[in-house]
Amino acid sequence: MTTTPVSSASDQHDSPEASRATRAGGLLPADPVLRLATVLTVVNSLGNGLYFPLGILYFTRIVGLDATAVGVGMTVAGLVGVAAGVPAGRAADRWGARRVGALMWGGTGIATAAYTLVHSYAGFLVTVICATAFQMASRGVQGALYADVLPAATRVEARAYLRMVTNVGMGVGGALGAVALQLDTRGAYLAVIVLNALSFAGPALLVPRMPLASHVRERAALDADAPAVDRWRAVRDLPFLAVTVLNAVLVVQYTLSEVGLPLWIVERTEAPRWTAALLMIVNCVLVALLQVRVARRASQVPSAVRAMGWSGLLLAASCAVYALSAGLSPVWAVLSLTAGAVVQVFAEVLSAAGGWTLGYELADARAHGVYQGVFGAGMSAGMMAGPALVTVTAIAHGTLGWAVLGVVFALAGLAVTPAVRWAQRDGAWRGEPA
Repeated sequence: MTTTPVSSASDQHDSPEASRATRAGGLLPADPVLRLATVLTVVNSLGNGLYFPLGILYFTRIVGLDATAVGVGMTVAGLVGVAAGVPAGRAADRWGARRVGALMWGGTGIATAAYTLVHSYAGFLVTVICATAFQMASRGVQGALYADVLPAATRVEARAYLRMVTNVGMGVGGALGAVALQLDTRGAYLAVIVLNALSFAGPALLVPRMPLASHVRERAALDADAPAVDRWRAVRDLPFLAVTVLNAVLVVQYTLSEVGLPLWIVERTEAPRWTAALLMIVNCVLVALLQVRVARRASQVPSAVRAMGWSGLLLAASCAVYALSAGLSPVWAVLSLTAGAVVQVFAEVLSAAGGWTLGYELADARAHGVYQGVFGAGMSAGMMAGPALVTVTAIAHGTLGWAVLGVVFALAGLAVTPAVRWAQRDGAWRGEPA
């Protein structure tokens, strides 16, 4: 991995005083690297939140494209994005996660800005494929970046903190985006697109300046005299791939919130349409309150495995509660759906924390880029497959479909235990944990 001279900030954020990196006396964390990551995350999530509620409407209402064609184009773009994750991770191992990450975020910003120039379906395909490929490929690179710049003891907690910040930023951005939706003019849509594109400029410009953590510098010194590592081993590491697939199944829960529940509320329950927004607010608030605390308790492999198991069982329970909402009066339907959403939040924060820990601890620390690329590609694939899975189960078959979906979640969570044991038995070649 490419290394560069490191400033004194690196020593500061590796100190014992930074063992709880997310704690600070002010609004921002005490750790300087995490503080910079927080600022960049706030800016980027605000931009994404602005764009999220009106993206597809821009292409259909303003550009004038067919909604089905836009959906097909986004699906194609998503598939390209999944495929791009592993090569991007390999590039991060070769040239450094900071440098490659900057290129990913910069490319996303440029491609997003190009949306303002789209006047045809061909132009839409080119821009959306480029933007989605860059953005989805950056997930694995981002994981490798955190492995490089954050102390190993606190990076899971730090990722939880950044996820909390992302939720808050997306929520505020979404509220501001509603103003553009209400205006419903070409100028308002274009302004939001430009602001979102600019939100990627901060990471692109400042991430290369983040100092490497001390454990990365030490490993680089040791690797200089060590035999060359197989940088593509992650794609043949069957135990790691098994854990990746199981995590991808649990990731379907995000689609459950974004796609499944709105459809279920409208088509199968007597709950008012605004219930979908209520459940999203409940999710954002509870994730912000719980994610960091849960991550602190799932930062080791045994606790992460337990977290994943409980996540699967809680997801199954939430599916059962959602199914009960059909046929109830509007008030009771809202209460049932809200109860299910609360249960799902606990599952979500558990699986997120457990997944981060396992994604790092089961990887070869000498090739975090490609390992995080594989893990990130699995998550992207889970979110890609989610809408179809939720639709053909819960939406198409009601209670029976919810039962099937719940069983799938429960089995995936419980299967993490033997998969991790397999990975640990097969993992002697990986060396010491990062």
